[in-house]
Amino acid sequence: MRSRIVVITLGLAVVLGAGGFGWPPAPSWRLLDTGSTARLRGLAAVSDRVAWASGTEGTVLRTVDGGRSWRSFGPPDTAGLQFRDIEAFDAEHAVVLSIGNGEDSRVYLTDNGGRTWTETFRNTDEAAFYDCFAFFDRRHGLALGDPVDGRFQLLATEDGGRHWAPRRADMPAALDGEFAFAASGTCLVTAARPGPDAWFATGGGSASRVLHTADLGRHWTVATTPIPSGASAGIYSLAFRDRAHGLAVGGDFAAPAAAPDAAASSRDGGRTWTVARTVPGEYRSGVAWRSPRDDTAYAVGPTGSDWTRDGGRTWTRFDTGSFDAVACADGACWASGALGRIARLR
Repeated sequence: MRSRIVVITLGLAVVLGAGGFGWPPAPSWRLLDTGSTARLRGLAAVSDRVAWASGTEGTVLRTVDGGRSWRSFGPPDTAGLQFRDIEAFDAEHAVVLSIGNGEDSRVYLTDNGGRTWTETFRNTDEAAFYDCFAFFDRRHGLALGDPVDGRFQLLATEDGGRHWAPRRADMPAALDGEFAFAASGTCLVTAARPGPDAWFATGGGSASRVLHTADLGRHWTVATTPIPSGASAGIYSLAFRDRAHGLAVGGDFAAPAAAPDAAASSRDGGRTWTVARTVPGEYRSGVAWRSPRDDTAYAVGPTGSDWTRDGGRTWTRFDTGSFDAVACADGACWASGALGRIARLR
């Protein structure tokens, strides 16, 4: 009888160690063959089967079979553009943003899976530079541009990206040198659950800050965060799983191997931020919640990937590969980066 009890106990320990009842194994990325060599900083997860990615050389990719195959559907005559952000609603409808000064900042829309595209915005202000955009729902969205004359630029759409107009907003003035980072399409985000809230993150100035709107971008409040800021340092990515719980990651792109205090979390909608007890410790350009329903999230950057299971209080490294962006939809998580790298979380 004693030997039987020992066997059962050991068997239970093996099950627990394998993640059977409570200690899940560390995640890992499974690289996918995209056939692309573009740097893919834009990423949109729709489901476990559908995802879109965008990047340099006017590249837009889409999969509808869980990543087994990818097709390139970039808008024509855009090889000179960098598509740093893409927002997708399903396998047919997506909106993509290119970045740069003047006319390099553009928006294109497809409603047939990328077979055809319509240019819906082209910036005509040489001083303006648009970084990222986000949608509250299938109709309402905002695009964020760096400050011009001391004010961040905002565009708004009310028809799913078909038309854009400047959004006059009550917003705090920008700090000297402050701007947003077009690193992964997540400098401006909305909550995973649809609502009127949006947040955007900054760096470059004397402090890294998070600005919040609760009325579709008409009025904004600002919070100073403890994440260090500098000429190429600050918050590179935000994620909110609901109106209260947020994550911020960043660092210094010019010094990616050292990023003290460059991960923080908020439990009050971005009004206050607390540095993680254990941070990734290196520059991270993208962060995403696995689901609106739990405390698990993932952060990626050129030197590796980390995960948290406690809402951002502690982070643990699980991969050393290079990625720029991460996105999840109902627990299905994807990452993208340089040389056409796209992966799915095992």
